[in-house]
Amino acid sequence: MTVQTETADQKPKGASSRDVLLALRQPRVLITLLLGFSSGLPFMLTGNTLGYWLREEGVELAAIGFLSWVGIAYSMKFLWAPIVDKVDVPLLGRLGRRRGWIVLSQVLIGAGLFAMAAIGPGGGLLTFAGFALLVAFASATQDIVVDAWRIERAESDADLGLLTAAFQLGYRIAILVTDALILIAAAKLGWNNSYVLCALAVGVGLTATLFATEPARIHPEQSAAQRGPALWTPRGLADAIVGPFVAFFRSHGAGAAVLMLAAISLYRLPDFVMGPMANPLYVDLGLSKETVGGVRATIGLGATFVGIALAGLSAVRLGFVRTLVLGAILGPGSNLAFAALAYAGPSATALGTAIAVDNVATGFAGAALVAYMSSLTSLGYTATQYALLSSFYALLGKVLKGFSGTAVEALQRTYEPMTAYAIFFTGTALVGIPALVLCLMLGARHRREQRIHAQAAPDPDPAAAA
Repeated sequence: MTVQTETADQKPKGASSRDVLLALRQPRVLITLLLGFSSGLPFMLTGNTLGYWLREEGVELAAIGFLSWVGIAYSMKFLWAPIVDKVDVPLLGRLGRRRGWIVLSQVLIGAGLFAMAAIGPGGGLLTFAGFALLVAFASATQDIVVDAWRIERAESDADLGLLTAAFQLGYRIAILVTDALILIAAAKLGWNNSYVLCALAVGVGLTATLFATEPARIHPEQSAAQRGPALWTPRGLADAIVGPFVAFFRSHGAGAAVLMLAAISLYRLPDFVMGPMANPLYVDLGLSKETVGGVRATIGLGATFVGIALAGLSAVRLGFVRTLVLGAILGPGSNLAFAALAYAGPSATALGTAIAVDNVATGFAGAALVAYMSSLTSLGYTATQYALLSSFYALLGKVLKGFSGTAVEALQRTYEPMTAYAIFFTGTALVGIPALVLCLMLGARHRREQRIHAQAAPDPDPAAAA
């Protein structure tokens, strides 16, 4: 049994939102929370919230689906993660490798959001999409470095759990702002001014980065990786690109690594495929931005924290992999709530139910997947390996979701508009079945390895037992 598999099997000490709040007097915990906010801020602004703005501007569903492809930048970040791992940022290198890259990313995010606000969809859709792509690219780079900083800054497994919980809390606060509160702001101030406010909010993360402490690189394996050949040499380039993959497959074994990557790549597929069409559904139902934003900020927020808390409790009681299996059931099942909403019509009760069910399920599944992936990385290749895993989890879904608008429009040529939406959301739930099967296979492999490990363990000394 490999060391990494044992890490994934163990039942971690959970860190709740209450634990995070109590620990906020520790600077690194507060900084991690603010960096989580900074990481979460651009995500919806180039994704589902952007789709809401576009639909209100009269953009067709097919175009909204295709524009969601700017999010593929998040799934391709493993391509430039080796550079982030190996190279200091020019001029900003004195801040440290991690902090320098974070600052550069945050500056580009803020500039891109200001440009999107100034142009708007009506100022040229291609130019607007180009700045959205810039924001997504810079945001993906920020995620690479913040994930590495969070893992490397942790002083123990329990500390990693605390920092991960702080990061998730900050990330969810950002999602609340850009997925819910921004709708209320847009109803009063307009979309352009709302994006300006979000651009200014990038300063929260920038301030946190400047006060953050650069992680010490003292782990033997990590130090060896950092002292390796220069990136611009053939050997250095090969080590930067291939090394993390080789280390990952060596740690887990080829069969287990392939199974893990396959399960991760399909795990959130239902959420990604249905995502671009959720906000257009609200617009087409005739629901106001204030109603949707209010429900998300109240029922949705509470449901999200319930989901994350349940995932943490499950991880403590059942371990990472069994929690992963539960998430593979809950996540796709929540898509059926949107099918029911399409049939129910513009009902506040139906909207609240759909958002509550979806947020509990996605909060649980998201926390389960983040915890599982964090447990699989190797020191020395933290940024690249985590980027690899998070890219695998999103790449296929980010590609397929671009066709979501085309699929709904095709269904609407045969069925009534709301019936077409309902069929589409039901279909997205069904695409979660392969991920569930793979997670069950991971669980079976876990149990088998645990039995082998137990059988190989030496018998306790009778004298000591006496």
